[in-house]
Amino acid sequence: MKSGIQISLQDKLELQDKLDNLPASPGVYQFKNKEGIILYVGKAVNLRNRVRQYFHKSRKLEPRIEIMVSRVSDLEIIQTDSEVEALILEANLIKLHKPRYNVNLKDDKSYPYIVVTNEPYPRVFVTRHMRKDGSRYYGPYTDVATMRSALKTVRNIFMIRSCNYLITADFIAKKKVRVCLDYHIKKCEGPCEGLVSQERYNEMIKQVEQVLSGKTKPVLRTLEAQMKVAAAELKFEEAARIRDRMRQLEVYSSKQKIVDMEFNDRDILSVALEDDDACGVILKVREGKVIGQRHFYMTNVEGKSEAEIVETLLQRYYLDTADIPREIVIPVELETKNTFNEWLQLRQNEGVHLLVPTNGELVKLLEMCKKNAKYLLDELKLQKMKRKDFVPAAVSSLQRDLRLKKLPRRIECFDISHFQGAETVASMVVFVDGKPKKSEYRKFKIRSVAPNEVNDFASMKEVIYRRYKRVQEENLELTDLIMVDGGKGQLSSALESLKELNLENHPIISLAKRLEEVFVPHESEPVSIPKTSSSLRLLQQIRDEAHRFAITFHRSLRDKRTLQTELELIKGIGKKRAQELLEVFGSVQGVKFATREQLIEAVGEKVTEKILENFSMDESGITETEENSLPAGQKE
Repeated sequence: MKSGIQISLQDKLELQDKLDNLPASPGVYQFKNKEGIILYVGKAVNLRNRVRQYFHKSRKLEPRIEIMVSRVSDLEIIQTDSEVEALILEANLIKLHKPRYNVNLKDDKSYPYIVVTNEPYPRVFVTRHMRKDGSRYYGPYTDVATMRSALKTVRNIFMIRSCNYLITADFIAKKKVRVCLDYHIKKCEGPCEGLVSQERYNEMIKQVEQVLSGKTKPVLRTLEAQMKVAAAELKFEEAARIRDRMRQLEVYSSKQKIVDMEFNDRDILSVALEDDDACGVILKVREGKVIGQRHFYMTNVEGKSEAEIVETLLQRYYLDTADIPREIVIPVELETKNTFNEWLQLRQNEGVHLLVPTNGELVKLLEMCKKNAKYLLDELKLQKMKRKDFVPAAVSSLQRDLRLKKLPRRIECFDISHFQGAETVASMVVFVDGKPKKSEYRKFKIRSVAPNEVNDFASMKEVIYRRYKRVQEENLELTDLIMVDGGKGQLSSALESLKELNLENHPIISLAKRLEEVFVPHESEPVSIPKTSSSLRLLQQIRDEAHRFAITFHRSLRDKRTLQTELELIKGIGKKRAQELLEVFGSVQGVKFATREQLIEAVGEKVTEKILENFSMDESGITETEENSLPAGQKE
């Protein structure tokens, strides 16, 4: 077992016994800590092979999983007859216990639903609370205006009661109430007085449910048949009312966006992930039209693949919903695809197909779904950043991956830049909470290295010493983490300076560019950080910014030196006078196009003549004196 939080020898022995006696059957496993709290719930086709993988010493685990395994004190398994049963059980246990190391999926429970109650004469109204009492829920509606439009449509088309009575046969027989205004204005058929049979009322409720599910075509066909019967029986007023209801339903249906000309029922599922957060979106398409969208936020996703997150979303969403279409479009192939197909088929009692499209309209629908997921995830990030105590996931991940005692909220990174040893400079960039703070960037000219000498180690030693010597002298706040661009050599040089300043125990790392390896003091091997980790991406971003800033400074010095040298070539102008000219006119071109009066004011008449003479020669290639000495045939 991997080292970590101290576990008693007795617990280790008991855990090892359980590992040695695991069955080779499908089931669910639960890792627990010494307090008995469930850390992680997982499923397996073969419990013995899957669980023992976590404890193989030769197996390299991600830092998050390694920490989890170090805390495992107990193991509990539940055997199942099939992988499908394991899938269902895993989903239920995760939902019940919300383990620390499982992907945490947050329901959008604050959004409203339209509920059709489980009563002899059902009611239809808006609610934000789902109860397991047999009622049917439609939604959730992220757009309240859309929800109210749907409810208004069904109330206009169907004669649904609006009262809150529990109407039963006994209630009707006792004649406790009389019909209200809705009955007289043809908005209700009067079930409270038994003026409509329970069978007829519930037949109408079935049509309401079809409309709320987005299936308007069967309802239109039924209404058309009723209209024809009424007309044949010479009930023209009733036929006209049915016709008007059909027109309202057609208007409602036409407002829904058509995205599938095959008019199929399907769910489109996609996810967006960044750092430790993800958002999953499910577009509900019925009869080729988007009738709604549901989204879920997820945490603890860092290091998880897109396929794993899609699996979690499928598992949790379809565990609760009864509205399962025959086709579910997903963005990636799943190893457990057949298991999910089998499970969904059991829930739906008919064939359900998981589809991963490669081209055509379904790919465009997936892209639209992904765009919505990305937008919602960005919205979540923005809300988090507005909180004063917000710490980006990448910063938290960096603390975990580097085993730091303190959150690295402030990071200072150093880089060296030169061209074949000339003009060696250093840069320091500052990142606070994962974002650059450019007002605190610093530039250094290296003094300890001779011109045209290449010595990155000495340069790094100098800049680290200068920076943190000043921090001590001016009593400035020390950064949470020091970072240098380079490998073990640059790190050792930086450490020498920190030792001189009695800061050898301060957190410091180096990032080697070739293999993107992170080194820490007194360790010969690099720290194991997954290539997809947000913490490594943050370090790369900081390193690249330090490199950019150093190169920009180096180029500005080199260009300035080149310009100054060009002016120094003019007879009578030295380094000091060339510097003065550049400060006044900004560039060599500025000097060249300056007027005689401007030049005289800046450097005097004598130097001005020499400057004008030099640029006159540059344009013609010869001086005026040389031109007068040329043969007549060569003059223009």
